[in-house]
Amino acid sequence: MLGKYFNLTKLLYNYKKLLWLHFLNNEIVVYILSDNYLYEIFLKIICENNAGGKMIRIFGDTTCGLTLDQAKELGIEYIPQLVIFGEETYRDDTEIDSETFVRKLKESANLPKTAAPPPSLYTPIYQDMVEKGDSGIVICPSAQLSGTVRSALTALEDFPGLDVRVIDSKLIGSIQAELLRMAKQWADEGKSIDEIESLVNEKMSRAKVYAVVDTLEYLYKGGRIGGASKLLGDILQIKPILTVINGRVESFEKQRTKKKALARMIELVETECKDYKKGCFSFSTTADNPDIPFLESEFKSKFGAENIPSLNLPPAIMVHAGPSTIIVSFFTE
Repeated sequence: MLGKYFNLTKLLYNYKKLLWLHFLNNEIVVYILSDNYLYEIFLKIICENNAGGKMIRIFGDTTCGLTLDQAKELGIEYIPQLVIFGEETYRDDTEIDSETFVRKLKESANLPKTAAPPPSLYTPIYQDMVEKGDSGIVICPSAQLSGTVRSALTALEDFPGLDVRVIDSKLIGSIQAELLRMAKQWADEGKSIDEIESLVNEKMSRAKVYAVVDTLEYLYKGGRIGGASKLLGDILQIKPILTVINGRVESFEKQRTKKKALARMIELVETECKDYKKGCFSFSTTADNPDIPFLESEFKSKFGAENIPSLNLPPAIMVHAGPSTIIVSFFTE
């Protein structure tokens, strides 16, 4: 909707009678002609679309790789995934971070499990939205990889009439963070909830995700490959490159040695992501991954990129792929 404000302002700018208004709730600055007739028309447009400071709120979860502080800074509301070590369950936003998870993983004899956020975590948020008259966009990891979509929809059943769009991104990892950032930007620009939903869906259709897995151990324990494949892969030092197709994690290629796998992944990015800024290119891994300097050097030399966004690899992904996994993501043109 902000685009409509600016179009009207531009159209009538020659009248040279502009009044500056700042709406604090949506952080929108607009100009209005002080002429009474035009002022009333334009004010009606604003009141209809932003009555009482109503907001379009954007929701994500920890699988996107944003930290809690990053999400707060962006104005994105955040739902945790759950990580289970034996009898202990942790929220991965406030009760366990990636570093603590890796330490516990090394100390644990058994592979931990993950669980989607229960509907009860969405309930108070939806209740608050009802009370404030807000609407919302919830961008979730692929429904084929997580129960997050189901939980968000189940909680919504208790709030008939609440306008919340629960979107199955059919993706996983840092690409979700880019969708969340863009959705928040579009909301701040004043776009309608229908427009934002449509734009998110269009972006999703052009998303690419590739991942290099350092060890087959976690794929084997998670049941994604058999024992024979794991044994052969270990002997031959096979490093799979994974991708996401229609919401499912699929094997894209297999490379001998991690160095070759990383080189091939960089080649794929170079071929398919023509402009790393327009493509919102990012990668995610653990902060202490020894391959980070190599990746940053390659991205800089091939793309002229000084600061490629690097996001946290969340515990919910590490459980299934391993702590040394590297994920790259971007949007094609």
